[in-house]
Amino acid sequence: MTILSSLKRAIGASLTGIAGANLAAMPGQALYNAVVEEARRPQWYLAGEVPDTMDGRFDMVALVLSLVLLRLEAEPGDAPRQMSADLADRFITDMDGSLRQEGIGDQVVGKHIGHMMAALGGRLGAYRDAGPDDVALGTALRRNLWRAAPADDDAVAWVVTETRRVAARLALLRYPQIAAGTIA
Repeated sequence: MTILSSLKRAIGASLTGIAGANLAAMPGQALYNAVVEEARRPQWYLAGEVPDTMDGRFDMVALVLSLVLLRLEAEPGDAPRQMSADLADRFITDMDGSLRQEGIGDQVVGKHIGHMMAALGGRLGAYRDAGPDDVALGTALRRNLWRAAPADDDAVAWVVTETRRVAARLALLRYPQIAAGTIA
C-alpha cells in the first residue's frame, strides 16, 4: 500500500466517522431511521405486493412518514411541530443522497427534491383526507403505491390493514416515545 492510498483511506475513515456521528446526532434522525426501517419491512413488498422498485420504496417511505407526520399534527406544543420540520429535513437529506447515488447531477437535484416534496405533500393530504374510510384509503394507496397499475385486491386490503395497524400503534404512543424513534 502506498503512502497516498493509506492517507486517502485514513482521511476517508475520519470523514465517514465524523459524518456518521453528525448524522446520528441530527434532530429527528432516530425517528426518520425508524420510518425508513418500517418502510423497508419485507412484508410490505411480499404480502402487500408493493412494487420493490425505487419508486415503490420512495412511496413506502412517504406512506410511513405521512402516518408519523399525521400523528405529530395531533400532538400539542412546539416540540412536535419542530420534529415534523426535522423529519422533513431528514427526508430531504435522504432523498438528496439517493438521487446523487443514482448519478443525478447537482444542476437538477434541487428540481427532483422539489418534485419529491410535492409528492410527499400530496400523499400526506390524500392519507389525511381518507381519514377512517378504508375504501378512500385503498383508493389513495392504489394511486400512490401502485401508481394506477393493476393491484391485487387482497394485497391492497393487506396494505390498508397494515397501514391502520401502524397508525393505531402510533396513536397509542406518547410523544417522547415517538421522538425517540419508536413507531411500530
